[in-house]
Amino acid sequence: MTNVFSRRSSRNPWAWVTTLYFAQGIPYVVAMTVSVIMYKRMGISNTDIALWTSGLYLAWVLKPLWSPFVDMYRTKRLWVISLQLVLGLALILAALAIPMPSFFLVTILIFWFMAFASATHDIAADGFYMLALPEHQQASFAGVRSTFYRIAMITGQGLLVVLAGYLETHGEANIAHAWSVTFGVLAVLFLVFFAYHRFILPYPGGDRPVRTTEQGPLKDFLEVFASFFRKKNIVATLAFLLLYRFAEAQLVKLVTPFLLDGRDGGGLGLTTSEVGIVYGSIGVVSLLLGGLIGGYLVSRRGLRFWLWIMVFVMHIPDLMFVYLSQVQPESLFLISGAVALEQFGYGFGFTAYMLYMIHVSEGDHKTAHYAICTGFMALGMMLPGMASGWIQEQLGYKMFFIWIILSTIPSFIVPALVKIPSEFARKKG
Repeated sequence: MTNVFSRRSSRNPWAWVTTLYFAQGIPYVVAMTVSVIMYKRMGISNTDIALWTSGLYLAWVLKPLWSPFVDMYRTKRLWVISLQLVLGLALILAALAIPMPSFFLVTILIFWFMAFASATHDIAADGFYMLALPEHQQASFAGVRSTFYRIAMITGQGLLVVLAGYLETHGEANIAHAWSVTFGVLAVLFLVFFAYHRFILPYPGGDRPVRTTEQGPLKDFLEVFASFFRKKNIVATLAFLLLYRFAEAQLVKLVTPFLLDGRDGGGLGLTTSEVGIVYGSIGVVSLLLGGLIGGYLVSRRGLRFWLWIMVFVMHIPDLMFVYLSQVQPESLFLISGAVALEQFGYGFGFTAYMLYMIHVSEGDHKTAHYAICTGFMALGMMLPGMASGWIQEQLGYKMFFIWIILSTIPSFIVPALVKIPSEFARKKG
C-alpha cells in the first residue's frame, strides 16, 4: 500500500507538467488571441476587439481576491481537474454560439465565463506545480512549463487557425461555420486532456487545505492577502509586475489585425491560414524556444546574472514591427523571420518575469501569493491593451509601432528597482 501511494505522489514530472501547462494555455489563448483573429475575420473593428478582449484580463486581475479560498478549501488537484471539465464544456458552448446572429455578445459572455474559470484553474495549477516539485526542479522545469504553455498557443492560434482558414476557403463553409467547427475540435482536444489528468496527476503530500487562523475564512483571507503586501520592497515589485510588459501589452493585441489588414490599410494582407503559420506556428515556436533556452540559462547562472540581458533581448526586437509596417514586405519568408525574431526575444525575456514571480511568492502561502502576482501581471496587460486598438486607429500602423518602441522605456527602468538573491533559480547541487 505504501509503495502504491509513493508512486501516486511522485510521478515523473514529464508525464504531467507538460500536459498540465498545455491545458492551462488553451482557454487563455482562446480568450486572448484566437478570439482576436476570429472577430477580425468576422468584421469587428480593431477598437472593439482590443477593448473587449483586453477586458477579459479582468478575471486574471481579480483572481487574487478568491485565490486564498483555493488554498483553504479542497485540494489543488481537485480544483484542477474539476475546472478542466468546466472549461471543456464552455468551449462546446462557444462552438454552438458562433453561427448565431448575435454571436459577438454571446461569445464575449462565454469568453468572460471561460476567463474566470481559467483564472481559477491557473491558481490551482500553479499552486499544484509548486507543491508537487521541490524548488530546484521548479527552476529546471520553468522552461518546460513555459514551452508546453506555448505549445498550447501553437495548437490554438497556429494549427487551429490554419484549420479555420482552410475551412473558410474550401467546400461550402462560411466564416462563421468554419470557426464553429474549429472551436468544436478544440473542445474535444481539451476534454481529452481533462480525462488524462484525472488519472495521471500525482498526489503531493502537501496538497491539502491551508488554514491560517482559527477565526474563520474571512480572517484567513485577509491575513493571506495582507501578508503579500508586507513583503520587502513591495512598491518596486508592483512596479516591475505592472510595467515590465507595458509595450508588449499593446503590441500583442494588434499583431494579428496588422497581419490580416489589407495593404491599403497599412497591414500586410495575409490570409487566415498564413497568419496561423507565421504568427501562430513559426512565431510561437520561436517564443517557446526563447522560453526554454531562458529557463535553462537561468537554472545555470541565476536570475540576477541574466536579468538585464533578458530585458534587452525581450524589447529590442520590437523594432521588427517598425520595419514591417514601414516597408510592408510581400515575402512570407521575410515576414516570418521578423516575427520569429521578435517572438524569440519575448519568450526569452518573459522567463525572467515568470521566475521573479516565483521568487516573490516564496513563503507559507505561495499559491495565493503567486496568484496575486499574476493578478498584477494581468492588470499590466489589461489597461494598456484596452487602449491599444484606439491608439492604433488614431495613429495608423506605422506610427503605432513607433509608439510601441517608446513604450518600452518603463520596461528598462523597473528592473533596476528590484532586488534578486544571487542564488535564486540557480540549479542546486
